[in-house]
Amino acid sequence: MITARTRGAAAVLGAAVVLGLSACSTGQTSSAAGAAPVAPVSGKISLTYLQKQGDQQYFIDEANGAKAKAAQLGIDLKVVNLGNDANKTVSEVQSAIAQKSNGLIVVVPDPAVGPQVVQTARDAKVALLTSDDQVCTNSPTPSSCDKANLVPRIGFSGQQMGTEVGKRAAEEFKKAGWNPADTRVISAWKQDVTVCGDRVKAAKDAFNSGAGASVQNIDVATDNTPTGAQDKVAATLTANPGVKHWVVWGCNDENVQGGVTALQNANISPANIIGVGLGAYLACKDWGSGAASGMKASLFINGSDIGALAVQTMYDKLKNGKDMPAEAFAPTTMVDAATWQSAGVKCA
Repeated sequence: MITARTRGAAAVLGAAVVLGLSACSTGQTSSAAGAAPVAPVSGKISLTYLQKQGDQQYFIDEANGAKAKAAQLGIDLKVVNLGNDANKTVSEVQSAIAQKSNGLIVVVPDPAVGPQVVQTARDAKVALLTSDDQVCTNSPTPSSCDKANLVPRIGFSGQQMGTEVGKRAAEEFKKAGWNPADTRVISAWKQDVTVCGDRVKAAKDAFNSGAGASVQNIDVATDNTPTGAQDKVAATLTANPGVKHWVVWGCNDENVQGGVTALQNANISPANIIGVGLGAYLACKDWGSGAASGMKASLFINGSDIGALAVQTMYDKLKNGKDMPAEAFAPTTMVDAATWQSAGVKCA
């Protein structure tokens, strides 16, 4: 989730664009997912990028990637920070349409507002694309939505990301040689966010396949913030006395950082914690300090790749009439204390 790049990272970015524009396309047309026909734009394109949690490092990087691509393509781009306010999502969508935006790229704070956002864009004949999280045209719950009713999305593969997290956690667990009987796994995520559920499920499956032992899992519902995860994991510790070793993963770095902090605050040694994050923008703060940390690794996801690809996808639709892919994915890289700097991770 990065602006400073090594030569290898730059090559990955190129691969991301190629992959994103070609992979996972289902030939979805402008009328798919409930969208109204959108007229081509002959003059300058105006876009609005509406993001949840816009002060989080990943989304800052995403916005910067979108701005850079918009400048390259000659697009007028406005970025709006929705925070965690679902009501603001609807009002800002209406405002963007009133200001004559040709297209909207949205990361919703709450998928429940999805159908209203879709209907508002449809009525105005404005192109709609989501990034990161899924939105359903006719249901507040994307996880139960028919794929034909999901709005086109630019992001990462939740299954692929979760698999990488679970594999690395299994490797660390086997290396540590812990007794499964006194070890617990914490899976922490906001449970109404579909992509989070995809990540966690894949992490569980990969860990169970690679750990060589059965370790009890504890699901912890959070709000996807560090403080929220810290509070919920602290309560989980109280309810599980006598556990010596802990493995922590979740939807993002925030969940894992919060979980690791709660564990360390409870006087559990970093040597008895395996935290595998997702994002790396918080994990790298621990590694950069040089102090021992329970955060053992994190999957680096580059927000700037997603922002750039979302703007490019919208441009191709509005300027060239190119159908948006149902989903387009960017690649990821597992990093740790020894590799995060060379991978180009930028700390929050």
